[in-house]
Amino acid sequence: MGIKVAKFGGSSVADAIQIRKLRDIVRADEDIHYVVVSAPGKRYADDSKITDLLYLCKTHIEHSIPYEQIFQVICERFLSTEENLCVNVGIAEELEHIREELEGGASADYIASRGEYLNAKIIAAFLGFEFVDAKDVIKFSDKGKFLADITDDLIRSGLKTTPKAVIPGFYGERWDGSIKTFSRGGSDITGSLVAHAVDADIYENWTDVSGFMMADPRIVDEPKPISTISYMELRELSYMGASVLHEDAIYPAKDADIPINIRNTNDPEAPGTMITAKPAAGGDQIVSGIAGRRGFTVIGIYKNHLAGEKGFIRKLAGIMEDKDITIEHLPTGIDTMSVVLDDRMINGKLDEIIDEIDRQLQPDTIDVFEDMALIATVGAGMSARKGTSARLFTSLADAGVNIRMIDQGSSEMNIIVGVESKDFETAIRAIYNAFVK
Repeated sequence: MGIKVAKFGGSSVADAIQIRKLRDIVRADEDIHYVVVSAPGKRYADDSKITDLLYLCKTHIEHSIPYEQIFQVICERFLSTEENLCVNVGIAEELEHIREELEGGASADYIASRGEYLNAKIIAAFLGFEFVDAKDVIKFSDKGKFLADITDDLIRSGLKTTPKAVIPGFYGERWDGSIKTFSRGGSDITGSLVAHAVDADIYENWTDVSGFMMADPRIVDEPKPISTISYMELRELSYMGASVLHEDAIYPAKDADIPINIRNTNDPEAPGTMITAKPAAGGDQIVSGIAGRRGFTVIGIYKNHLAGEKGFIRKLAGIMEDKDITIEHLPTGIDTMSVVLDDRMINGKLDEIIDEIDRQLQPDTIDVFEDMALIATVGAGMSARKGTSARLFTSLADAGVNIRMIDQGSSEMNIIVGVESKDFETAIRAIYNAFVK
């Protein structure tokens, strides 16, 4: 008999109906000892997430705009859930306290965290588990730096005598006693931290999808599900926009070699996707997944004898650092170098960047390619299979897609191509069909 940590996302705890599904999942598996929950998410397409409503209340108060109507919606959601699940944890009193804190100038982090807090109290009572407040076991410094070792010790000692518990996700506490949240989606991190501290056998992450797909289903019709993927492969796909799990949630589980299982609350019989430390051995599948995103600019630099010029890359990196811009990719040739930048980072500074490159590096030519998309084809088995690159490039050529940039990581488990944004979806479908169908 092992220990499982199960984290349930916003859609999985959106109302009493979903929480009953959570209870059935937990009751069916005696190995689930610790449950981490998000704030209630959307119940339907046009619904609002509780966290968004809480942030909105805070914003309204800061701008002296009436907030009571929004707060009443929050109250009704929690009170109806408490009533429908036939539990009594004093939600009305808790909500009144939150209202007082709102009007008293409580921080945005405190207000935003109350969705997880209230939901965890309700779900703990419904399951008959202990409620463990995240602020007691997850710690940040006064300046907001996450304190990993201290947190690990506190979770381990705090849960040592608590065999079954519900912990709210998303937040912890600074040393000064104030609430500090992770970035949005941070409940995934909380679950991973708990799994690491209790040395769990598996960290289950329950959401509204049955794991990862090999491509975006909005682009590729009925893409093949991914049964198993390694942490490294997932990291590559997540960076390029394949978002089911918060990226930072990978590291605590990876550090302890704990598999992460992505499961579907609405289809609990589906096996989902298992994320493991090492790629799956054997098999005929070359590619694990294909992901990409739009919104990049590529600056192409040509300078005769560039390869022999010392400090060129350092100077280029310094220009980007001075502009507070992260370099996404840096493909190079003998006399050429391309720097790939996220348009959100450029934010109107492109002309300044070009001027600095011209002044400091004195290239022969500078070419700028805007409105670009990057697509990553990821697979741990790619490096051992002859003809992988040829198949990828041929598929794009046959689809009439012009490749503007090619980059391959040193791990040889991914090939990134840059294409014009207008060709983005065509390119993904072409690559998918070349390797999967």
